[in-house]
Amino acid sequence: MKKLIIHGGRKLSGEIAINGAKNSTVALIPAAILADAPVILEGVPEIQDVYSLIEILEDFNVKTSFENNTLMIDPSNMQSVPMPHGKIQSLRASYYFMGALLSKFGEGVIGLPGGCFLGPRPIDLHIKAFRSLGAEVTDDFGVITLKTPKGLTGNRIYMDVVSVGATINAILASVRASGKTVIENAAREPEIIDVVTLLNKMGANIRGAGTSVIRIVGVDQLHGVNHTIIPDRIEAGTYISAAVALAGPQGVRINNVIYEHIESYVAKLDEMGAKMEIGEDYVHVYPAEDLKMVSIKTQPYPGFATDLQQPMTPLLLTAQGEGTIMDTIYPQRVNHIPELNRMGANIKVDGSIIRIEGPCKLSGAPVRASDLRAGACLVIAGLIAQGKTVVTGVENILRGYTNIVGKFSQLSAVIELVEDDTADE
Repeated sequence: MKKLIIHGGRKLSGEIAINGAKNSTVALIPAAILADAPVILEGVPEIQDVYSLIEILEDFNVKTSFENNTLMIDPSNMQSVPMPHGKIQSLRASYYFMGALLSKFGEGVIGLPGGCFLGPRPIDLHIKAFRSLGAEVTDDFGVITLKTPKGLTGNRIYMDVVSVGATINAILASVRASGKTVIENAAREPEIIDVVTLLNKMGANIRGAGTSVIRIVGVDQLHGVNHTIIPDRIEAGTYISAAVALAGPQGVRINNVIYEHIESYVAKLDEMGAKMEIGEDYVHVYPAEDLKMVSIKTQPYPGFATDLQQPMTPLLLTAQGEGTIMDTIYPQRVNHIPELNRMGANIKVDGSIIRIEGPCKLSGAPVRASDLRAGACLVIAGLIAQGKTVVTGVENILRGYTNIVGKFSQLSAVIELVEDDTADE
């Protein structure tokens, strides 16, 4: 077990580069197994979720090699193996193997996935999509068995709610189905466009990614390709939040950013009075005084991302006034609030609304990261706070952020990752 020790209250300066998108990568890896030859993904982040997916691939007899952020996936000799338990359950994104296995083998046995607990995250939409295409799906105490006695046939699939995971799984399942599939009320996230870009390079026939209607004409075969993953918009937003709160005189430059992917987030920063230069592929944050409190409501893309709600919260604590956060995607995403209050925040959870009053003077304290984005929130809070903050539950942070200690150290933060039993409390 590891923990982070942060000595806060210091200004940030320098520059860093954003890695490939975690939320793309965890879908692109299962998508790659649909090829009949090696697929090479470039810009793959070195995070725990990637290593977990590589282990799952090896269980399916898929050859891999991973170095210098380049992952080679060779599914030429892949075998359909039941995966009811074990590693497949360790991360949420393992559910993409359902759509991929259904498409490749017409069958699959997959244990229900795990990941961060953010409240109810049912997979009923995924199952509905598979059944629309002609699959037989049974759920036996959390073990999902998929079969296609007559093969998959294209159909109209309507998503009752906008879901990134269900949209991607429906695409994976229908990409080789006979005939035409139309997915309506589809999610529009950049990560979906990234997955469709890969599949189309592999020989798929998919149109409409990035809109609410996606049309797929099934193909017989998919081939190997090279693909570069888009930058991680959530990682970008995380570092921008820290920079707006703590930028020194020279500011902080964050490279490899696609501004269009974080437009709704940057709009809130503008509303607060943040000072930023937006370049073609970078954001340069300059020091700003007298930040104003804002209210946030998370929405499906292109609205304010639920994954940026928590990394934004410590920044709001530096602003003047009263504000609210309403997460319409995961209303129970509030585990970071008691930890922030332990550091001196003034935040109340009122039903599905988080109420914030600022500015708050944060002091270092022992806190626990209960999930990935809560961990990012607490790291930023620790950087803002006076004194020493010790963050445990670090494995949740390492699931989704590449070298977070090295990157913040590059920006002059005083932060270190130590073994839990040797750290000085």
